[in-house]
Amino acid sequence: MTKNYDFTTLVDRTKDSSNKYMLMNECKQDTKPGTVPFSVADADIKTCPEIVKGLQEYIGQTVLGYTRITDSYKEATINWNKKRHAWDIKADWIVTSPGVVPAFYTAINSFTQPGDGVLILSPVYYPFSDSIIASGRTLHESHLINNFPRFEIDFKDLEEKLAQDDVKLMFLCNPHNPVGRVWTKEELTKISELTLKHNVIVLSDEIHYDIIAPSYKQTVFATISEATSQNCIVCTAPSKSFNIAGLQASGIIIPNKDLREKFVHTQELNGFHGINMVGMKATEIAYTQGEAWLEGFLNLLWTNKKVLEDFIKTEMPELKMYELEGTYLPWIDFSCYGLTSKELEQTLQKADIFFDEGYIFGKGGELFERINIACPTHILEKLLQDLKQTLHHLAK
Repeated sequence: MTKNYDFTTLVDRTKDSSNKYMLMNECKQDTKPGTVPFSVADADIKTCPEIVKGLQEYIGQTVLGYTRITDSYKEATINWNKKRHAWDIKADWIVTSPGVVPAFYTAINSFTQPGDGVLILSPVYYPFSDSIIASGRTLHESHLINNFPRFEIDFKDLEEKLAQDDVKLMFLCNPHNPVGRVWTKEELTKISELTLKHNVIVLSDEIHYDIIAPSYKQTVFATISEATSQNCIVCTAPSKSFNIAGLQASGIIIPNKDLREKFVHTQELNGFHGINMVGMKATEIAYTQGEAWLEGFLNLLWTNKKVLEDFIKTEMPELKMYELEGTYLPWIDFSCYGLTSKELEQTLQKADIFFDEGYIFGKGGELFERINIACPTHILEKLLQDLKQTLHHLAK
């Protein structure tokens, strides 16, 4: 029996120190009451009720003390990946981390030395480059090819970059944030072949791996081959799927024993011990009781995707929306208005419209906007009317 979940109520997050809303107010202090930002990648919807109820019961009957990873958490993670991703993992492959971004730093310090090169496919999620530079490593970029309506990998350039002697690690975003690509098995196979050929370890950030549009198929990088699985670490979390990023509980899956031991050793050197027990329990509940809610959430996202596509086609055809294969973060080209990146940002913010500016994702992101559509549909529809009213006079 399908449950009737509430995906129409906008949750008021203005008083809960939401990062998204606080960033908006830091950009502009006089925003109109009720303004919703469409930037940071979390959802403005009610939390999965099974998670809420399960945590209430759990907290009411336990002690919030020091806790180790439970067998039930591992079992839930194993079963979820088997059912949703056809990925057979073992319990001892699972390493916990207080978020996927902290795992970037841990991986850099585990598998490279200061001055070594780390390669990314850009434009990409900006903590990739931030973590590389902050860790004293050399940032290498292979720029994606803009072939509207999607971005593609330049495999010739990728191999040239991987062949450089200092490159020891590659960060892969799968699905790719912000361009919305779900890399095909064939593309991932090529990446695996090249990284194995040049002895480059791969960190695959798959935090969005549950959010795949209909007609597309997610392939976990580690499933390409046994050799691939032994040359990578895969970063997962229920954060995007179940909107619980604030609980900071990620599962880093590392099949290779040597890589896993190095990773854990680096965590210990940095004082990471154990896991947030509430985050661990929420993950377990999500993976064992939350699948029906997730399906409802996905229906909302793909409804919103269609609303956005149709609106652009009929009302703002000057915009170029790239195919959203995965994630809930459409990537849209606003270059048609003849504005600079800063002028575009200022024009939108003056109208109380807040997106993630494309330039923060690196070269190739200028004059793009990343728009978070994880919200009630009526909220998205209001945004689109405001957007048209703000920019229509600039259309050429």
